[in-house]
Amino acid sequence: MVQVEPVRILLIAFLSTLLITSSIAQKEEEEEVDPNSPESTTPKEVTYDSRSLLVNGKRMLFFSGSIHYPRSPPDTWPDLLRKAKMGGLNMVETYVFWNVHEPVQGKYNFEGDYDLVKFIKLIQHHKMFAMLRVGPFIQGEWNHGGLPYWLREVPNIIFRCDNEPFKMHMKKFVTLVIEKMKQAKLFAPQGGPIIVSQIENEYNTIQLAFKERGDSYVQWAAKMALSLDTKVPWIMCKQKDAPDPIINTCNGRHCGDTFTGPNGPNKPFLWTENWTAQFRVFGDPPSQRSAEDLAFSIIRFCSKNGTLVNYYMYHGGTNFGRTSSSYTTTRYYDEAPLDEFGLIRQPKWGHLKDAHRAVNLCKRALFSGSPFVQKLGPDQEARVWEQPGTSLCSAFLTNNDTKKPQALRFRGQDYQLPPRSISILPDCKTEVFNSQMITTHHNSRNFVRSVAANKNFNWEMYREVVPDDPGNKLNEPRELYELTKDTSDYAWYITKLDLGRRDLPMKNEILPVLRVASLGHGLHCYVNGKYIGTAHGSKVEKSFVFQKPVEFQAGSNQIALLGFLVGLPDSGAYMEKRYAGPRSITILGLNTGTLDITLNTWSHQVGLDGEKNQIYTQNGFPKVQWVKGGPSEGVTWYKGYFDAPEGDNPVAVKMTGMGKGMVYINGRNIGRYWMSYLSPLKRPTQSEYHIPRSYLQPTMNLIVIVEDEKGDPKDIEIVLVDRDTICGFITEKHLPSVRLFEGKGGKLVALEKDLKPRVELTCPSQKQIVSVEFASFGDPFGACGHYVEGNCTSPVAKQVVEKFCLGKPSCNIPLDTPDLHNKNEACPEMKKTLAIQAKCAFKA
Repeated sequence: MVQVEPVRILLIAFLSTLLITSSIAQKEEEEEVDPNSPESTTPKEVTYDSRSLLVNGKRMLFFSGSIHYPRSPPDTWPDLLRKAKMGGLNMVETYVFWNVHEPVQGKYNFEGDYDLVKFIKLIQHHKMFAMLRVGPFIQGEWNHGGLPYWLREVPNIIFRCDNEPFKMHMKKFVTLVIEKMKQAKLFAPQGGPIIVSQIENEYNTIQLAFKERGDSYVQWAAKMALSLDTKVPWIMCKQKDAPDPIINTCNGRHCGDTFTGPNGPNKPFLWTENWTAQFRVFGDPPSQRSAEDLAFSIIRFCSKNGTLVNYYMYHGGTNFGRTSSSYTTTRYYDEAPLDEFGLIRQPKWGHLKDAHRAVNLCKRALFSGSPFVQKLGPDQEARVWEQPGTSLCSAFLTNNDTKKPQALRFRGQDYQLPPRSISILPDCKTEVFNSQMITTHHNSRNFVRSVAANKNFNWEMYREVVPDDPGNKLNEPRELYELTKDTSDYAWYITKLDLGRRDLPMKNEILPVLRVASLGHGLHCYVNGKYIGTAHGSKVEKSFVFQKPVEFQAGSNQIALLGFLVGLPDSGAYMEKRYAGPRSITILGLNTGTLDITLNTWSHQVGLDGEKNQIYTQNGFPKVQWVKGGPSEGVTWYKGYFDAPEGDNPVAVKMTGMGKGMVYINGRNIGRYWMSYLSPLKRPTQSEYHIPRSYLQPTMNLIVIVEDEKGDPKDIEIVLVDRDTICGFITEKHLPSVRLFEGKGGKLVALEKDLKPRVELTCPSQKQIVSVEFASFGDPFGACGHYVEGNCTSPVAKQVVEKFCLGKPSCNIPLDTPDLHNKNEACPEMKKTLAIQAKCAFKA
């Protein structure tokens, strides 16, 4: 046994304690949070001047993104916010959705999917600030613009003007929301992340309709907001007459050129909605906005005094249930940097991240320098921020020619700019970014049939029975909004008509025609229990006329109209006075002439029997008799079962073969589908419908569909969603990536010596590149998933790419690699492009 001296033991113990104490102190020092940073719970003073918002007196550039908490399940919020932070955002914006928080007057819900406090806290946890757009009118393609339906029925109310009933309810709800935020200490002066709030929303678009009552309402709304004493700035978007100290902000695609500026000398240039694409309504073709155009717009804005840009949307998400506004699709802003399923859309996400990095490299000059504009050509200019007498200088070179590239000479150097582009020179010399030159990789989305989920749905069906005489009689059909009260999309209108043999045409080839003029949205017609047909309006033209030949019988005839809505309106003046449903009903071609049956006495029933019995739930479906599933015509319910899909990719249901209706998963409504309403391209606007993983159980998931037109579920399938197809498209003219530069000590520093163009590919979710599906070095063209070889291509391009990339999670392929420039090189005189498409997967 070895003996150790007591003094030595004490010395070792002392040194160990000292080392541990030192390590703890060092760790605490490393983890010390900047009191100005979003995650700090230290109270922060938020002010502003003509240049920017200031946090504790510090100027900041804000890149913000809209992520709406009701449009994504709570279990996805952390991942969405993580990806937003990774994308270079330091702020997240959300509306507050009055009608989900107070669906019934005086009864509030701020839990589960609608836990606003939790969402704001998560924003701070992910080290970002928050912009809270309280509204409480929000528009946002959300049902009724966020206003609860019950508000329509308040006596003498007129929405959004100097109207006492509306102001009373608006103030009550806004006060409730602000108090909730204060109680949770979520405003920056309390240590929270909220540094700016919004009252009202784009009111200038309807203000003139209310004349002086619109002007006084703006004053009242501003005063009411300020009285709540949040100690953070308030904004009004698209509000040229925003009262001091409210900041008026811009919404649009190119606020760097369209915004007339703040309406006061001490207010900053803020952009609350930079539209990343365009929301879609049923019947629309795809809508796009390029990553290049978005990058151009934010750089232009920042070069012209802008200091806050909010992307609307950064993640659009899903309009679950009946939450979308009139005709708006269930999928919302799918072309955002994070798509409907929360997957990163490339190159939009990456190109904007690079743009944020490039602008931030200019931050010192933007906040310490003085601006001036130097003309470099008829449509070319340099916007320079420079501190005289120092080396501090950043420049933004702009080519506004939309068709031709231009060579710009600036301070003794030549710069080649593509059409309609901006280049950023953080030191007024080095070009680190051009809005048209994408250096990040691209990807393409795939919907892959699930093996586990599509074994056998065992479809069964139940045909909704046309009510005989539901009561609730009036002389004429009731208005559809007022009848349904936003409790259902559907309402029956039923009447009976006695016809004699002499009333009917004598010739067999002649039939009477039933004509219904409607104010919207749509209707299905049944005569004597037989489905006759359907008609509907559109987002552009709400009203429509249904007319179909009908085989009436001598004696009593039942006419049943199933009126349907596709969301309540979300914009415009006098929303409380919008109407829908049948307004005139006539029968043409009778021997006795045209018969107007509008005042024939009509019975009414709100909703379907299947809705009342909740046959979309496990407890409800046994209440009706189901039979083997097959094709249907008229309102029909289908039910089946499926197991949870394999893996952890997002899930969707592809509604092939169906017409129009809604889908329920384990009793939860995932939204409206409308496959029969084709776009001008002769395709449905939306075919796949998001099923959140959190809605599923491992086996025996109940899927229930209410089909209200015609459909056959045999081709419905559950699909997995991925972006495992990745691409690169780089030319020999490309700039090096801005990711290869950083600012150090006020100087621009290159992180690598080799700054030549290269393709960078990265698989998602730690997958590996398992195959190269396309590679061309020459003059290829197309988009990711659809590349095509041009007139010349290197014969070894694919082999070279495979050598660099196969079996790796990421790879870089330099365009000057000797392997691509061998003796068989195609078109040696041409500046070439390297286009690659590869497939990612987990290693087997």
